[in-house]
Amino acid sequence: DIMLEAVQNAIATNEVNASMGIICATPTAGSAGTLPGILSVITKQLSLDRDAQIRFLFCASAFGMVVANDAMIAGATGGCQAEVGSASAMGAAAAVEAAGGTHQQSSEAFAMAMSNLLGLVCDPVAGLVEVPCVKRNVIGSVNALTSADMALAGLVSKIPADEVISAMKSIGENLPSTLRETGLGGLAATPTGIALKMQIFGQDMSIDK
Repeated sequence: DIMLEAVQNAIATNEVNASMGIICATPTAGSAGTLPGILSVITKQLSLDRDAQIRFLFCASAFGMVVANDAMIAGATGGCQAEVGSASAMGAAAAVEAAGGTHQQSSEAFAMAMSNLLGLVCDPVAGLVEVPCVKRNVIGSVNALTSADMALAGLVSKIPADEVISAMKSIGENLPSTLRETGLGGLAATPTGIALKMQIFGQDMSIDK
């Protein structure tokens, strides 16, 4: 199954990162599983050779540079929407290009993928890039593949890519610091999240202290 293979490879990449292995930040370490999840699937489905795989990465990085220059790609500044959201949108655009779509279709896929993840906060339990980060990369990969499919089928985003990026920046700037990689809000601030942090670090660092 295409989606399950994307899930498998997205998780595998992030587990390598969590175990201090070598990964490629695409665009960050916390979102490094999203693009591999996508690329592993379309390489098989579209029989991409090495040059085509490299073009996929160039296309993804080009869109990523726009996001980095016009908004942000770090969870500490814009929440997980800036990390997994950006990675998912980058992958969607590149998947369309790899499938022979037009530049405009790549832009539509990018816009739809990023729109779907706007507002996603960065709330790593115990401040570690594991929970819920690893599984959010899965969502990023699957979201990218479905957005690419929609764009190739002729669907368009009512809001153009540049404006979606601007919206993401505005949302990120308005997120409270507790939801921007500090590990002090969201899932990290739940009773179980705090208990896990105490288990790992041996101290209670909840926001009520």
